[in-house]
Amino acid sequence: MTFFVARMRHPAACLIGIATCVFALCFYKYTHFLINGLLSHISPALAAQTDLATTLFLPAARPLAISFFVFEFVHYLYEVRKGGEPIRNFFDFAHFTLFFPSLVAGPIKRYTSFIPSLKVGLAAVNAQDVAHGMVQVACGFFKKSVLADNLTLYITYNAPRFTQISLAERWFFMVAVTLRVYLDFSGYSDMAIGFARMIGIRLPQNFNWPYLAHNIEELWQRWHISLSTWIKDYVYIPLGGSRKGNGRKVFNGLFAFALCGLWHGAAWQYLLWGVYHGVGLLACATYRKVLGPVGQGLGKFFDFVPVASWAVTMAFFGLGCLLFFYPTDECCKMVQLLFVSISTR
Repeated sequence: MTFFVARMRHPAACLIGIATCVFALCFYKYTHFLINGLLSHISPALAAQTDLATTLFLPAARPLAISFFVFEFVHYLYEVRKGGEPIRNFFDFAHFTLFFPSLVAGPIKRYTSFIPSLKVGLAAVNAQDVAHGMVQVACGFFKKSVLADNLTLYITYNAPRFTQISLAERWFFMVAVTLRVYLDFSGYSDMAIGFARMIGIRLPQNFNWPYLAHNIEELWQRWHISLSTWIKDYVYIPLGGSRKGNGRKVFNGLFAFALCGLWHGAAWQYLLWGVYHGVGLLACATYRKVLGPVGQGLGKFFDFVPVASWAVTMAFFGLGCLLFFYPTDECCKMVQLLFVSISTR
């Protein structure tokens, strides 16, 4: 549908195509969440009946990689609607859609750069591309299978014992969770980019040393770059960005990051995680002005002592990682125990 709608190049048809893609994503991924998370609070009986009825239409598992390819389809139709040239060869579109290295874990591709790279790469793969790709795949495999998976074992063992370990161990646990998130996801991205490079195709960079960032805004410029730029280009800016006053800017930012959170999973914890980072970005961009002399003094201190701003950024992101991985009530208990030296050994 996306391929043929784009070939029509009619703005209304492209809008219908975008709406259809978004509806498919919401239907397959968020139906049970909307019923159980929202409708159940209004009418538990109606929610139970609706959930049972939708089970007849939903598969046992949602389509693989639907979050990734729907975002790529929305990008494609949006750019064609703005006047971009559509992909005219169906096999080129199939390559864009089903490109195996990035299909399940990204990066999210842009067709305007992928299709030319596909043409050039497959026509003339060189030894340097193969060597570079092999090294990147090896690095990604090491991150994922050696570092991240062993951290996962440590986290899985200590999570049930969180109230029993010491205060220092709890902070180390949070650091382990934070490292595991980065090593796992960036490892997958490195392997995807490396496999593509081995056949001469360039995928966009997805991580750029995010844990060296000195504020949360810089961190998000380095973290999951293909997703954060997609959210900015196709949600935040179309909503009006910062062009329609401060109130609308705040709403647009929080909405965009709430959507970013829900993209990761259909649960309240992901929605809260997105809002948490939206609030963090808002605070990062405005604290010097909003807090007046205190904010300006704090900003000068962070400029003069960059390790302090880095530590605050990492602590903020680490607390968010706990929210990302654990249900809200369990996360709140963990955060409380990070600041209380109670041990029930």
